[in-house]
Amino acid sequence: MSTIKLNMNEMPFPPSDKVIKEAKKGLAKLNRYSDPKDLDALQGAIAKYCNVSKRHIVLSNGSDSLLREIIHSFSNHRKVIMVYPSFFPIAKCAKESAKKLLRIQLSPPSFRLNPKIIYNEIQDHTLIIIDNPNNPTGKALINRDLTKNILENKNTLLVVDEAYFEFSGITMADLVEQYPNLAITRTLDKAFGLAGARIGYLIAGDIFLDKLSSSYSFLPQASLNCALKVIENPGESKQKIKYIIKEKNRIQEALDKIGLQVFSSKTNFLLIKSNIVELTKKLEDRNILVFDLSKHWIPGYIRVTIGTQEENDIFLSNIKYILQKHKES
Repeated sequence: MSTIKLNMNEMPFPPSDKVIKEAKKGLAKLNRYSDPKDLDALQGAIAKYCNVSKRHIVLSNGSDSLLREIIHSFSNHRKVIMVYPSFFPIAKCAKESAKKLLRIQLSPPSFRLNPKIIYNEIQDHTLIIIDNPNNPTGKALINRDLTKNILENKNTLLVVDEAYFEFSGITMADLVEQYPNLAITRTLDKAFGLAGARIGYLIAGDIFLDKLSSSYSFLPQASLNCALKVIENPGESKQKIKYIIKEKNRIQEALDKIGLQVFSSKTNFLLIKSNIVELTKKLEDRNILVFDLSKHWIPGYIRVTIGTQEENDIFLSNIKYILQKHKES
């Protein structure tokens, strides 16, 4: 049996033939740098998709690269606030670069972010980075009122990662015009199924725009072609998102019935708690990959990406088998 990858929060469906065709056109030009007209067109298409002015869009080869660039550009004389768990590699970058790093613990079972902690910490020059919804809990952490209250403090820069916006429907992008100290990071990796193309973008307030520039020269032509095709024709992605959300609800209901603790999610993955020792390893032995959080966070938690119906059924049947064996032992 081939390996089932439910560990990276990827879209399980390959791009359409039309997107693949566009990628091939770009590959035929590997001897050339990307066409500036296509870069400009993608910037405009994303601006239209986000309903913001084109000047606020910064393109990059992945939202993680944008977050690292923001940390290197703004954290030297600032305190950095992040939540825990989230952004494990980015937090390491912040620890190395920032004046001080504060990580706010999200505690089960609610995983609620306490606003009072943030309010108490933003009197100094501060950079706050929050993923909304959060990975790996799947929870929305901030609302518009909290966002505005943070941004009213002129000493504070706020970055909201909206990698799962298309699944959650939650965004603060429209506030960028009003608040120059706000930036939103997004990606085409998840809902648009272009993880291999590595296209991320920033919806940036003026303070961020003053220091950050689009990494145009680092965007390959094949990736640009794919990105333009999917962002200008979002209907296909919307159908896939509906499918993933329906499957997510089905899997959560099935796992609830067999007694596993599953946390509701506004993303394309589920957080699951289990007392089965080495559950991740047991699934891997059966060619199913999930993300084990015990190495980064709390033992007993795994994150499972929603796959195709067939992949999800195989996951469910195997986890039922493992759970039954655990009860018998």
